[in-house]
Parts: sequence; structure tokens; C-alpha cells
Amino acid sequence: MRWWKVAGLAGLAGVAATGIVLARAERQRRAYTPDEIRDRLHERVSESDASSTDK
Repeated sequence: MRWWKVAGLAGLAGVAATGIVLARAERQRRAYTPDEIRDRLHERVSESDASSTDK
């Protein structure tokens, strides 16, 4: 009977940890200004173009 209590607590801890990770990622994502996002996307595209021409 005790194992299901441990499994339930482990499940709750996993759900809480996932929520914390998602909240942290959302805060980091919202910390960028639109100009920073645009610049990062332009960098990714130029890197992608450079790597695709190397093949």
C-alpha cells in the first residue's frame, strides 16, 4: 500500500517541476524585445543559408 503513495508523490513532484521549467522558459522568452527577436531570427537565417550552401 505504501508504494502507491510514493508513486503519487513522485508524480506530483514531476508535475510541479515541469511547471517551474515552463514558467522559467516563458519568462526568458518574454524578456526579449521585438528588435532582439528580429535580429536573432536574421542571424539564424543567415547561418542556415551558409550551412545549406556548404553541402
